[in-house]
Amino acid sequence: MKHTVDTKWEGNMKFDALVSGHHIVMDSLPVVGGNDEGARPKELMLAALAGCTAMDVVSILKKMRIEPSYFNVRVEAEMTEEHPKHYTAMHIIYEFKGENLELEKLQKAVELSQEKYCGVSTVYRKAMEITFEIVILN
Repeated sequence: MKHTVDTKWEGNMKFDALVSGHHIVMDSLPVVGGNDEGARPKELMLAALAGCTAMDVVSILKKMRIEPSYFNVRVEAEMTEEHPKHYTAMHIIYEFKGENLELEKLQKAVELSQEKYCGVSTVYRKAMEITFEIVILN
């Protein structure tokens, strides 16, 4: 299988990527020549990880007949100060709200995503440490 993304330059530092038929606009801050009209490419790496694992977790929880009233995935990343600036570690925080949420089942869903299903995690783990935690909010 092969995926292709076309990314068109729209002037200055602005680019429009066509991904699965959807537009993702990327830009930089004015201090480096952009107009702040889109997301930063490196931060989209965090969104890719969050989206990949979140979809896995929701799918697994549905099979367990668990449906949280709220689910959020936050990814925090450590980045180098020197060029080429890159991430050296990522930490995923899975936040849940809901009635009768069993931590053991949430843990199982997250571990299956991280160890078996999330391709983004698999690739990133080859380059950096990835850790996670689960938080049940009241």
